[in-house]
Amino acid sequence: MFPVKIIRQGFAPMNNTVNSPLHHSPNPWALIPLGVFLVTYLVVSLIAGDFYKMPITVAFLISSVVAIAISKGGKLEHRIEQFCRGAANSNIMLMVLIFILAGAFAQTAKIMGAVDATVNLAMFLLPENLLAAGIFLASCFISISVGTSVGTIVALAPVAVGIAERGGLPAALMLGVVVSGAMFGDNLSFISDTTIVATRTQGCRMSDKFKVNIRIALPIAILTAIIYIFVGGGHSGGYMVEQIEWIKVFPYLIVLIIAVSGMNVLLVLVIGILLSGFVGLATEGFDLWGWCGAMGDGIMGMGELIIVTLLAGGMLEMIRFNGGIDWIIQQLTTHIKSPKGAEGSIAALVGFANLCTANNTIALIMAGPIAKDIADKFHVDPRKSASLLDIFSCFVQGIIPYGAQLLMAAGLSQVSPIEIMGYLYYPYLLGLGGVLSILFNYPRKYSR
Repeated sequence: MFPVKIIRQGFAPMNNTVNSPLHHSPNPWALIPLGVFLVTYLVVSLIAGDFYKMPITVAFLISSVVAIAISKGGKLEHRIEQFCRGAANSNIMLMVLIFILAGAFAQTAKIMGAVDATVNLAMFLLPENLLAAGIFLASCFISISVGTSVGTIVALAPVAVGIAERGGLPAALMLGVVVSGAMFGDNLSFISDTTIVATRTQGCRMSDKFKVNIRIALPIAILTAIIYIFVGGGHSGGYMVEQIEWIKVFPYLIVLIIAVSGMNVLLVLVIGILLSGFVGLATEGFDLWGWCGAMGDGIMGMGELIIVTLLAGGMLEMIRFNGGIDWIIQQLTTHIKSPKGAEGSIAALVGFANLCTANNTIALIMAGPIAKDIADKFHVDPRKSASLLDIFSCFVQGIIPYGAQLLMAAGLSQVSPIEIMGYLYYPYLLGLGGVLSILFNYPRKYSR
């Protein structure tokens, strides 16, 4: 996420104006809306063989109606109010602000020519068969520097799409490359909020958790880069590198530099909009009204993403409120008998929590204390439990089509999140690596 921890901050306290408890006892039926969404969107799209047949907004609308209909929140108006509080909490609203500014920046930069200029620079520096792998490594470096996956995606997704068009590569592949690299840094960065929450809840130092985590994640990142060399090298657009307009690259370079420095994400995007606008005016890429029009078009282009975010926030709050997450926790912590089983339960616990919240830091905040109790009882090294929490939260967050990462990548490119999922090699391998580390007690120094 961004350095200011916008996307994955914990939910702000909500004023409970409805005369009902903050949540109900564990209840498996509370998960029905999530199942409705997965069937309506994923299954229907797969059966139809077309990822655009079922709009994701319609799938969330259907599942949101189901969530309100089956809720135990009393009168209909009270249930609707509970849904609205979930949709309008501070975490969701900050996401919406980021999407608005990201849309304005992306469209301004595109109309001004910054994207084309940056694409030319990337294609000048990288051989044709290394475009995908090169962007993956760039995404890894940026994300581990800024500690934010969404910030990395905002910066690189437009460039990746431009490279795909010029280099004859599928846009979904290049977006998968960016998201994969973004999740690498999200998992490992010392300033990532997932790292901070995972280590604090387990009572270990970030450097110790990093030593465990890097042994699992780095080999997977290297393997992923090799895969992208072969997958990306199989496409050829026979592109010609055009002259690089350095002044138009300037806004992107400045945005990357100030993002790495840890500046507030909203301020980074505002500066990006202003720099792109001023360069566009100076180079006669557009006039003042053209600049305003570009910002407006960019914001409107984020409309679907904003709607999905609001509906998802409300639906997932209803699942929490009705005891769905508590039921998952109860089921996963009942039959533990060994340290290996404890590690598996910790992984499943945070994974399910992430699936139901679409927010890996919130999932970690919820699952962390329970994971600590499990780890203490079955003598799991806190450095290993912290690493597993972070790995499996990032694995799930990186592949769910309704998470901020895939929604942002899709919103900036008009590509279906389902198409991008086919190229998310790093998150898939990270999840597999986490499972293997449990089964084979790896790293042995931190496993019992």
